[in-house]
Parts: sequence; structure tokens; C-alpha cells
Amino acid sequence: MEGFGVHTSMWTMSWDRAGCEKAVAKAVSYGMDFLEIALLDPPRVDAAHSRKTLEAAQMRSVCSLGLPQEVWASRNPEGATEFLCAALDKSAAIGAEALSGVVYGGIGERSGQPPTQAELDNVAHALSRAAQHARTLGLAFGIEPVNRYETHLLNTGWQAVEMIERIGADNMFVHLDTYHMNIEEKGMAQGIIDARDHLRYIHLSESDRGTPGAGTVGWDEVFGALRAVGFTGGLAMESFINMPPEIANGLSVWRPVASGEAEVMDNGLPFLRNKARQYGLI
Repeated sequence: MEGFGVHTSMWTMSWDRAGCEKAVAKAVSYGMDFLEIALLDPPRVDAAHSRKTLEAAQMRSVCSLGLPQEVWASRNPEGATEFLCAALDKSAAIGAEALSGVVYGGIGERSGQPPTQAELDNVAHALSRAAQHARTLGLAFGIEPVNRYETHLLNTGWQAVEMIERIGADNMFVHLDTYHMNIEEKGMAQGIIDARDHLRYIHLSESDRGTPGAGTVGWDEVFGALRAVGFTGGLAMESFINMPPEIANGLSVWRPVASGEAEVMDNGLPFLRNKARQYGLI
């Protein structure tokens, strides 16, 4: 995973044939290196069509997801393992390089209490088995800590590192996100420094999930810290423009965060690329 990518939420959250063709064509038109595919319903994805479309466009990919409530790992580690292994199989069939995201739980999963040892044990059990399966498929397997309003389980870079080092799988990595870091970390650089030994992927997302450069994220601190730790992984632009109600609820997105794709891609993308070039990351 390397280069500059974009999350498919820019154009679609339905990875069906039409969504796939639209997102791939758009990504090509903007000169992206890879697409991050929202793999929300793995069994329904036509992997052969996705692979053919991606390969024809010479577009690399990674997949990401959050677990459905019925298989939240903290409560149902066996169900989570089964779901993740199926998602990994689909990711491999698509030709993706990795599966990442909130693979340890659900977006919107909150118990009202700090995570218990039993919950973390269940999560570690499911992730360990999924990581083993990912290795057999030649896939990297990432975990993305998200903010306190979306989960009570893993909120910071150091918590993600603790989980990965507990599991001990060398194909696992930390996937940071500037939107969540802006809420949870002592400083943007601190989160990157804490995760540096395992950091291979980062979402570049503004403080309101809208147009990068138009919010309060400290982008010079982000890119300066990435340069300082020798980051060579994937830089994925993520702004939520097309949100189905069930996803918007988990993310607490209640209003438009930008006027549309053109605002984000024509303003935010050049801003991020210029910052990445300034700091020697692309």
C-alpha cells in the first residue's frame, strides 16, 4: 500500500457493478494510485467484475469495513471471525492488497463503559484468527482506531499498537485517520509517533469530514510527523459525500459536509497532494 488514494464514499457506498464502474472511472480521471473500497456487504460483491474493472484501469485497491452488529467481535468473536474471513476471501478475489477499517467492531458500538478485559480478549481472539487467514491469502490486515463517539474499544494509535503487539501477527498494521486523531490524540504528531512502527495507512480527512484544507486539522503537523517517522504507506483521502442512512447514523453525519464531489476533489485533493509533495511523501 503506497501512493495517493481515495475512499469510494466520494462516489458510492454501494459496491455493486454500477458503483464499481463509476468509482473506478472517477478515480482514474483524478489520477489516483488506488481506491479504498467500502466492503460493507461482502457476499453480494461481484468479485470477478470488480477485479476485471480494476485491472482494466490499472487501479490498485484496498478494502475496508466495520462489522455488522450481529457479529461485533467484543460479543461474538466466532461470528466476527467467520465474517472477517469471508471478507478477506472477497478482498483477495477482487485483487485488493489489504483489508482494514473497524474490523474489531461496529461503527457506533458503545457500551457506555470503558472496554472490559473480556471484550478485548474477544476482539484479540477474532483478529488473531482473521490475521492468520489473511496471511494465507497474501493480504495485509489493518485496524483503524476511531473516536469515542463511534466505539468504546480502540480510540488512539497506542491502543491499536497494543492490540497488534498482543496478537503478534506480522501482516497486521495500524490505520490512522486524521478526523479521529483530531478528537482523540494529544496531538496529531503524537498519534503518528505512537503508531510509527506499525503505521502503514492513513485516512486524510478534515475535522468535519468535508473538504481537506477547509477545517481545523493541523495538516503541517500531520505531514511533518509522517515525514519524520519515514512513512511510506498509503495516503487515502476520505470525505463522506454519499452516505446511506444506516452508515450516516453510525458516523453521526446529519448534514452535508460539502456541496458535492467537485468541491472536495477540485479543492481538497490538490491541497493534500501539495502538502504531500511539500513534505516529500509523494
